[in-house]
Amino acid sequence: MTPQQISDTLQAAIPEAEVRVNDYTGGGDHFEVIVMSNSFEGVSRVKRHQMVYKALGNAMDGEIHALALKTLTIAEFQKLANNS
Repeated sequence: MTPQQISDTLQAAIPEAEVRVNDYTGGGDHFEVIVMSNSFEGVSRVKRHQMVYKALGNAMDGEIHALALKTLTIAEFQKLANNS
């Protein structure tokens, strides 16, 4: 699965998501993914991650070996960006 395929899949599954994907080994199976969406408002981190895993479906059973995942609302992302 390519970074673009991951991004497209997550944007289709999570309303108004902005997705950033980095293949951090270059091998096509270890990814860092940041998903920002206001649909995460009031949702626990565990449930946010479950939303991402559900969207990626079978890719998590084979194509994707490792996934470093951050799920944030837009406000949470802006707060982190301002503190950097």
